[in-house]
Amino acid sequence: MNIQMAGIRNVKDALMCVDCGVNIIGLLVGQAHTSDDFITKELAREIKLALPKDVKTTLITHLEDDKKIIEIAKFIDVDYIQLHSYITEDKVANIRKQLPNKKLLRLIHIGSEGDILNDISNMKYVDFYFTDSINTKTNQFGGTGLKHNIDTDRDLVKKLDKPVFIAGGLNPDNVAAAIKHCNPYGVDVNSGCRAIDGSRDREKVLAFVRNASEVN
Repeated sequence: MNIQMAGIRNVKDALMCVDCGVNIIGLLVGQAHTSDDFITKELAREIKLALPKDVKTTLITHLEDDKKIIEIAKFIDVDYIQLHSYITEDKVANIRKQLPNKKLLRLIHIGSEGDILNDISNMKYVDFYFTDSINTKTNQFGGTGLKHNIDTDRDLVKKLDKPVFIAGGLNPDNVAAAIKHCNPYGVDVNSGCRAIDGSRDREKVLAFVRNASEVN
């Protein structure tokens, strides 16, 4: 199972997560909505360079400026670009053209009842889909810790033509059931593995990875 730990803010947490079995590190750069997890591109590059070469990295960004996204992705040298904005398809097309070797993750916003809140029919440039909860009250696009009706995730995994990562309120206690229910390509966690101070809790990360990996 592919496991992305999103919102990593320092090298220590990144290496600890990798040691626990996480294989994708999500780095938040380019903020437009509420979040405590955004870091500078310089720090993101420092984290990237500290990781083993077989560990993938994702630029998670709110930006809608394709040129800026391209510049940041090149600077950090990420493997994936996760678009959390309502960026237009012509700009996504330019990102694809300029960065053909970077994989694109396109976000599907899901409400608490399982309703899809953005139009995915116009997404032409996709390597992976990514489902996540959204909190319009706090202006949070991801990293909300909120759960939603995962029947929607299951249905999307079945019908979409590209692999799907699922997220939204996942934690060590519910990730195995979510995987069994949805059969996704990967899972993503942020708040579900945090310590009180916002860093990553090693025991929670270990439990998350173990429970996600043991699903048959």
